[in-house]
Amino acid sequence: MTGTEAVERIHAQSWIGREPGLERVQCLLEKLGNHHHNLKFVHITGTNGKGSTASMTASILTTAGHRTGLFTSPHLYHFHERMQIDGVNIPDILLGEITSEVLTAALDMSKDGPTEFELMMVIGMVYFARANCDIVVLEVGLGGRLDCTNIISAPEVAVITNIGLEHTQQLGNTLSLIATEKSGIIKTGCRAVLYGQSQEVESVVQSVCQHLSVPLSTTNHEELQLLSSGLDGHTFIYGGKGPYHISLLGTHQLSNALVVLEIIKALQLTGWTIPETSIQQGLSKAKWAGRLELVQRTPDFIVDGGHNPQCVESLITALELLYPNQKIIFITGVLDDKELEDMFCHAMKIAKSFVTITPNSPRALPAKDLAAFLTPFGIPVVIQNTVIEGVNAALDLAEPDDIICAWGSLYSVGEIRHKFGLC
Repeated sequence: MTGTEAVERIHAQSWIGREPGLERVQCLLEKLGNHHHNLKFVHITGTNGKGSTASMTASILTTAGHRTGLFTSPHLYHFHERMQIDGVNIPDILLGEITSEVLTAALDMSKDGPTEFELMMVIGMVYFARANCDIVVLEVGLGGRLDCTNIISAPEVAVITNIGLEHTQQLGNTLSLIATEKSGIIKTGCRAVLYGQSQEVESVVQSVCQHLSVPLSTTNHEELQLLSSGLDGHTFIYGGKGPYHISLLGTHQLSNALVVLEIIKALQLTGWTIPETSIQQGLSKAKWAGRLELVQRTPDFIVDGGHNPQCVESLITALELLYPNQKIIFITGVLDDKELEDMFCHAMKIAKSFVTITPNSPRALPAKDLAAFLTPFGIPVVIQNTVIEGVNAALDLAEPDDIICAWGSLYSVGEIRHKFGLC
């Protein structure tokens, strides 16, 4: 089986009608030898910032000389991005071989076979185990307690990033309920790290950690000293240590970086050797594509995968700091399950114009429907059906000193980065 065939077979698996739970993936991993029990993990959940936190953590661990697996989702352009070792995507030939083996093991599970995401996770586990990874940075798919990644035993560190209202039908309609579900990745024998946030969330996580006798570290912004911030990233001191530099833009990435530093401290306390120089170099080298990423200058063109109100608010705050008193040409397309008023209220105040597009997804809101929502606000709107047509239209509208920002769906980011030769 080729890598292309593997991706097609994986995507053919349905998730509709499946009850959440760990039984399917547990059965499949047992058939394959349960080699994931030999791995150690940093397990990361949250609403926003999971991927950035995972990427920075993995970069530091690799720089420190540890063979590091990284499992994230979704991918931006190539499926293989989801499974990396030391920053390199899974090779095509190995993806094909492992997928074939996993699908064969799942043959007699047809009545309650694995979902698409469960297949991906199992393939990743087999890949990391056979490559003898020292540690795997593992991003949760949805929630925590019943997410298939939670099949692992106690991780080295369980991490909860920023929490907001998301997937409320599955996780609950309050921050406390969502925090409870996400706290399900915390297990006796691990350490826990929490992004400092609302007391409602912190109280839930603190209670879970106390019940399980798990040491908890929470980020403290009062210990952050920002030295510089701009289009080249941020330089800062945290807890009296540093200076550290990250190239990821946006003040929210500073907050994510503090989570990473707490993760590394927790690993050091567990016995992992991670020198200070590796922390500095690993943070500086870390990349996370498609998140406030500057892909072109003159005009400046930024792509961001923001697709919920929290993400958009962070994006707009970052743009206002990077480009004070300037209006932005927005390229935007969203899925049809989004609350448009919550998504766009923050963008209106700095929008020069909107170019609406239809993301490449069966759940996409048509560009004309999004334009119909935006038009009454009195800001110019241009309708373009495809992502690339939207990019070209925005570039035609822009003067050299303008700023263009594409956001609204991760489904669009990969296509835009590919157009600019970045993937």
